[in-house]
Amino acid sequence: MEHSNVTDRQFLTRFAWISIGAAVLTIGLKTVAYFLTGSVGLLSDALESIVNLVGALMALAMLTVAARPADEDHDYGHGKAEYFSSGVEGTLILIAAISIIWAAVPRLLDPQPLEQVGIGLAVSAGASVINLLAAYFILRAGKRYQSITLEANAHHLMTDVWTSVGVLAGVGVVAMTGWERLDPIVAFVVAANIIWSGTKIVRASVLGLMDTALPNEDRAAIINILERYKEKGIQYHAMRSRQSGARKFTSFHILVPDHWTVLEGHQLLEQIESEIRGALPGITVFTHLEPLNDPLSWEDTKLDRNA
Repeated sequence: MEHSNVTDRQFLTRFAWISIGAAVLTIGLKTVAYFLTGSVGLLSDALESIVNLVGALMALAMLTVAARPADEDHDYGHGKAEYFSSGVEGTLILIAAISIIWAAVPRLLDPQPLEQVGIGLAVSAGASVINLLAAYFILRAGKRYQSITLEANAHHLMTDVWTSVGVLAGVGVVAMTGWERLDPIVAFVVAANIIWSGTKIVRASVLGLMDTALPNEDRAAIINILERYKEKGIQYHAMRSRQSGARKFTSFHILVPDHWTVLEGHQLLEQIESEIRGALPGITVFTHLEPLNDPLSWEDTKLDRNA
């Protein structure tokens, strides 16, 4: 069975397990690095890894829900569950940033010397490599299978990687220069970067829950197909689209000459729908057939007919 089928996505949970494993390993390594060095920058890094673990567990839960088939109460499936996961993960990222700032302020006011910097940096660097590899595989899967949950989780892990790079650089400079206040300053920069990343993830989740239209390139692909039929005397209107997790939806009205038979109209719609599915695999297409010269055909272009 083809894994890219949006109706069979239970297998995606394996990537959430990769994230969970990576989070557990990095929490342990970064906590050891913090206790070895006493660096608040490394502490901030460890805190974010705890958020990674919570986010990965949420991703596992929501991917499991999203993989459920359509049922009597959810005719369009459970794909939107993925937006809850990415929204929670984005919120957790923001909470982590606040925690980092909270821990860094006292250290900025009362700088403390770092200890055993060399081994602490080595341990933290090992944790970053684990996150980098996990993020790479999860992001590839997220893009391939159009999973906002996996993409959010991968971006979170990449944020952790860049956070670690900044922290490692800051701690290294502190060790070489003795400028102890640089450690909490790096933590503030890390927190700002995390806030930016978390805000983007939350925004994407909100847009998904609000039934935002398909991306411009997808809508352009649909319009290009419909425009070709106008050359044959066929008209269209009331085109709409939305995305629900990995699922894409579009609907439109096709207007044909009044003398066409039901069979001719049906065959045309089948042809148009087939072309759109060929251009955008996995999309669900809803069509409505109308006669060109009936005035009522031009009065139902709005979402609500009485509007």
